[in-house]
Amino acid sequence: MARTIKNPKKAKRKNKGSKKGDGASSSSSVPTIQPRVWQPGVDELEEGEELQCDPSAYNSLHAFHIGWPCLSFDIVRDSLGSDRKDFPHSVYFVAGTQAEKPSWNSIGVFKVSNVSGKRRDLVPTKSAEDDPDMDAESDSEDSEDEEEGGSGAPVLQLRKVAHHGCVNRIRVMTQNPHICASWADSGHVQVWDFSSHLNALAESETDGIQGNVPVFNQAPLVNFRGHKDEGYAIDWSPVVAGRLVTGDCKNCIHLWEPASDSTWNVDPTPFVGHSASVEDLQWSPTEPHAFVSCSVDGTIAIWDVRLGKSPAASFKAHDADVNVISWNRQASCMLASGSDDGTFSIHDFRLLKDGNTVVAHFKYHKYPVTSIEWSPHEASTLAVSSSDNQLTIWDLSLEKDEEEEAEFKAQTQELVNAPQDLPPQLLFVHQGQKDLKEVHWHAQIPGMIVSTAADGFNILMPSNIQSTLPSNGS
Repeated sequence: MARTIKNPKKAKRKNKGSKKGDGASSSSSVPTIQPRVWQPGVDELEEGEELQCDPSAYNSLHAFHIGWPCLSFDIVRDSLGSDRKDFPHSVYFVAGTQAEKPSWNSIGVFKVSNVSGKRRDLVPTKSAEDDPDMDAESDSEDSEDEEEGGSGAPVLQLRKVAHHGCVNRIRVMTQNPHICASWADSGHVQVWDFSSHLNALAESETDGIQGNVPVFNQAPLVNFRGHKDEGYAIDWSPVVAGRLVTGDCKNCIHLWEPASDSTWNVDPTPFVGHSASVEDLQWSPTEPHAFVSCSVDGTIAIWDVRLGKSPAASFKAHDADVNVISWNRQASCMLASGSDDGTFSIHDFRLLKDGNTVVAHFKYHKYPVTSIEWSPHEASTLAVSSSDNQLTIWDLSLEKDEEEEAEFKAQTQELVNAPQDLPPQLLFVHQGQKDLKEVHWHAQIPGMIVSTAADGFNILMPSNIQSTLPSNGS
């Protein structure tokens, strides 16, 4: 699996001037052409053609960065309420950098506020709406166009904690979101208490970053050196507060048990069942003792911590490395897995006895799957990111309906030029980021997805999944 970001470059503030004035792209110098949907991996750009984002496809779309690219991040649960529907939104994050030199790395604890947006009709009413450009970076100029639920660019407030070496992966504890665990490329796993930084962000005014951000030197609560190699696999139990598993590139998995709110006992004897690197780990959403792992050896293993150090079951999942897995918290019998060959599969644990757990297998992506995650609000919906620079959203409950499709085309007439031969379960394709690495749903804001890539973060809310959003009563 290609994990690292190639040639990491520190993002810089853009010049206030834009490329909109370039003669080659001026709308007045070329005839009006009916836009069409571009199919990644199928269509090729001809000379003079360029891809353009359609803002009407999103309820909200914003881009920002914190300096160096981040291979991994997590969304921090906050006290602003669940099922939030009203714009603008505020979101809290932690992220680990991939800097050019080890001493330049840090863990960013940050808040993005004024995440504006607008609920849109699923069926367009005209071919070109006068919508504001929502694809704005946090350091860009404020938009003068007002939209429902706020206007202008998001406001980024950032605090940095020094971290020697790149951060391979970082995860927030569900029950105590100020506690985070991070995997370092040095082979250390560290647990942090970021409560002071989160409190400072919550109490601060909504002023954006001004000048250089100071870096805090903070000691971790725990610095575990028992792994024999670096790793990427790490997960907190959603059932038992403080219970953690970490897996390394030498095929070893260690169990962490909380001894107090700030101390852990790490079992020095690892769980071993894979013949190659452990790539990802997921605790059961319902069982306190069960977790699953995936590996470069192409298998998925199921573990019960009460039954010794060998897996309770193991099965071949893909013909290539299994890079990522996600255990469905709405339907606990379902597991999603993404592979290095670009495929992803849906497994039903109830079929283990039959010898084949796969209930769905998709070959849409052309390059390795880098992240996969079930929606926390819809049991049949999941997001997938890939090295082909696509973030895709899928609803596995959908099937092709010729009658419904004909009715929709009649409503939209020529306003929708949809590509053919796409899987009916494919809801949305998001592009524009380079070297996508990780994607997460926001558990408290239905429909919001955040992704990280070599060129920064995107916050997006596709308009065609607004059925998962609570009605705004308007």
